[in-house]
Amino acid sequence: MSAVQLQQIRKTFAGADVLKGVDIEVDEHEFLVFVGPSGCGKSTLLRTIAGLERVDSGRVLIGGEDVTEVEPSERGVAMVFQSYALYPHMSVYENIAFGLRMLKLPQSEIDRRVNGAAQILQIGQLLERRPRALSGGQRQRVAIGRAIVREPKVFLFDEPLSNLDAALRVQMRLELIKLHKQLNATMIYVTHDQTEAMTMADRIVVLNHGSVEQIGSPLELYRRPRNRFVAGFIGSPKMNFIDVEVSTADRAGVTIALPGGAPLSVRCEADGVRAGDKLTLGIRPEHFAENGAAGCDARLAGEVIVVEHLGGETLLHVGLAGGATIQVKGSGDSAATDGQRIEVGFSARHAHLFGSDGLALGAVREAAQASTA
Repeated sequence: MSAVQLQQIRKTFAGADVLKGVDIEVDEHEFLVFVGPSGCGKSTLLRTIAGLERVDSGRVLIGGEDVTEVEPSERGVAMVFQSYALYPHMSVYENIAFGLRMLKLPQSEIDRRVNGAAQILQIGQLLERRPRALSGGQRQRVAIGRAIVREPKVFLFDEPLSNLDAALRVQMRLELIKLHKQLNATMIYVTHDQTEAMTMADRIVVLNHGSVEQIGSPLELYRRPRNRFVAGFIGSPKMNFIDVEVSTADRAGVTIALPGGAPLSVRCEADGVRAGDKLTLGIRPEHFAENGAAGCDARLAGEVIVVEHLGGETLLHVGLAGGATIQVKGSGDSAATDGQRIEVGFSARHAHLFGSDGLALGAVREAAQASTA
């Protein structure tokens, strides 16, 4: 049985469609992440699961039960917000226990749940402190503890790490992954940070303008994006896009003309593609080989515009013939300099082709031969 089912969820604010018929099934014990740009509807969708937003149409099912009209407190979910929302005059213990006291649970049960959550989150030594005496990471642990003690069917996280500094975000990310495994819980997590989504999720839901663009595992979205939007959103730095023209097309694939005129043949599903059609070639920065290394199927020549030395790697911004600019991820000891002429190579098996409608032409099946005339 699915832990959560969203069926044709629609929501409108001030005449604007925020959610446009969203269908999603969340498996039991799954860590599912909603990701997308600001305003795509991911937080609104999470709030509809929690019952904090009423849908205009559609159904929300939790554990197979229709809870579309059920009050938030009766849905069996617990939500962790972006803001910690801790009571400053209460101790950590009382903040965590507050919801349980509202349920009028016995003190012995409250003690058991609070101490159990504190042990899981390693904040047992902080139970007598007030929030003002805690770091940002400790406050977030308290907010998570408040959710754990409710023993919900589903945990909901609305960008819970966005207020933390970069180093602490990485640490808390790992803590949440371990917490998911330890509790064996169903978790739905909202973020605009695709790195968080890639590292934490069992599956990712990519949202855009209130619609689902693609659902899949992190590697599935990285390797086989359904369209240009997903290809550009998943991956850091984002995928390079280059306008190309089809030279020939048949059942085996297409041959395109690269900037500079060199042909590249790519084996892919290309139904309806004809010679002369305009396509978009996508190559990830990490799939370029600096200096056109041997074994590459194609090469592109250009001029280095900017060099970003990042320690373990170097990011090159390279201007190509025709005005296009690409990003190339090289080694940390790259000797490239601004203004240098450079040649970078790549394999056809790493090529993604998108039609004028933005949809991928189909999964690349194998590397093909290319020349660099």
